[in-house]
Amino acid sequence: MKLFKFRQGGKEKCGAELNGTYYNVSALCKEYDEKFFENGGIAQLKAQIVDGNSRLKTITSPNRIKYAAPFARPSKIVCIGLNYAEHARESGANPPNEPVVFMKATTSFMGPNDTVIIPRGSVKTDWEVELAVVICKKASYVEEKDAMNYVAGYTLHNDISEREFQLERGGTWDKGKGCDTFAPMGPYLVTPDEVKDVDNLNLWLKVNGKMRQNNYTKELIFKIPHLISYVSQFMTLLPGDVISTGTPSGVGLGIKPKPIYLKAGDKMELGLEGLGVQKQICKNYGA
Repeated sequence: MKLFKFRQGGKEKCGAELNGTYYNVSALCKEYDEKFFENGGIAQLKAQIVDGNSRLKTITSPNRIKYAAPFARPSKIVCIGLNYAEHARESGANPPNEPVVFMKATTSFMGPNDTVIIPRGSVKTDWEVELAVVICKKASYVEEKDAMNYVAGYTLHNDISEREFQLERGGTWDKGKGCDTFAPMGPYLVTPDEVKDVDNLNLWLKVNGKMRQNNYTKELIFKIPHLISYVSQFMTLLPGDVISTGTPSGVGLGIKPKPIYLKAGDKMELGLEGLGVQKQICKNYGA
């Protein structure tokens, strides 16, 4: 099943897709949030769709859906850096011995096709296509063998990054990662049963029609079970929290002989096999 949220009449509503049919499920579910995931909401919603609950409404023109972020703002967006060897090398770093963990501000969270705002003073805003994992139940000190039991599903994430803020201003990476609009997610949260092989999905990103990133999740240095277990040793993950697994090579920072960064009017398009496509236009802050 694919969960999504859509905008209609100035409000965000819950939707779901199952076996090719799109449903407005807002009469059954008001939000895909911590409570929803914690109380087995995915299984309950699927059962109601299969049973043909009379309160369901079929969406007859799914191609006209205006997607919002596919779930409620999470309590945490945890990201993994340098998790593809070639990306580590293009960034001037060695592949890490342990996962590199940083956080994105939850205020950066937005829908898949919303406008990306280049921050005030930015000259090095960059793109990063990523596979993100959404947690379904409280996770603390999880053993790797049990880690996949904590997965609600997967979503597409553009981990937009301001490289000067991130790398040249001292301190941690967080201030280059958490700017407003820097975490577009969606269009879907796809449940694990619909993903054939999460360890071999194609992910790609184009800027102004030019392919910049194109790789497969099989190249991840640290796989999803390890990441869930590892992160849960340092913080409690709550239902609806996100772990973004890292980006492959091809970011603007790594372009030779001179890096290329996003500017106002640039168009990004990115996708992840089975998880949908995002499209964003960049705009300067205050413009």
